[in-house]
Amino acid sequence: KSIWCDETSGDYYDFIQPAEWKQKKIGIVVADVIGHGISSALLMTTARAFFRERILNPGSSTALVADVNQRIVRDIEDLNLFITLFYSEIDIKEKIIRWVKAGHEPAILYTPQTDSYELLAGEGLPLGVMEDAAYKESQKQISSGQIILIGTDGIKEAVDTHGEMFGKERLLNIIRDYAAQPAREILDKVFDALNEFRHPLEPDDDETLVIIKVL
Repeated sequence: KSIWCDETSGDYYDFIQPAEWKQKKIGIVVADVIGHGISSALLMTTARAFFRERILNPGSSTALVADVNQRIVRDIEDLNLFITLFYSEIDIKEKIIRWVKAGHEPAILYTPQTDSYELLAGEGLPLGVMEDAAYKESQKQISSGQIILIGTDGIKEAVDTHGEMFGKERLLNIIRDYAAQPAREILDKVFDALNEFRHPLEPDDDETLVIIKVL
């Protein structure tokens, strides 16, 4: 789910499952252009096109992100914009998540059985900063019941009328309370809590969140 703070959004999420993958894995992208509004939305549209075109070609996830980065650097030149991105692939049969982080905040892996969480972190510059930037792939085994949260910074950095941020702990508490529910319901509870937290203020940044529940 994505909530825009302007008429257009610089946030982007996508689920990618080309026929060539034969239902063996699914790709998930969450990205955020610095700033928001028309220029950010146009850049994100360009990045999405680059990404969907490149993913049909062979190569690793790191090569995919590096190639998209090169095309974005050449495309935007002196616009002083960049994109943070979290790209992940879930191997459905092996139950492994692999990810590449390009300047984006880490995803969160929550395990209800132990009431614990782990950050899916990594190194890598945002897209559009340096043409020859290198990226690293990380991976982790996942298990039934676990919940994966991939979001943009607009979620945790939303503020109330006192200037206090929503933060990671509030987000984790909601996940903990509704961990037994379907992913869609968990997602709705997060945005309900977010809206209640900042009321009567309007969002001042785009807010995007993907929730994945391992069945």
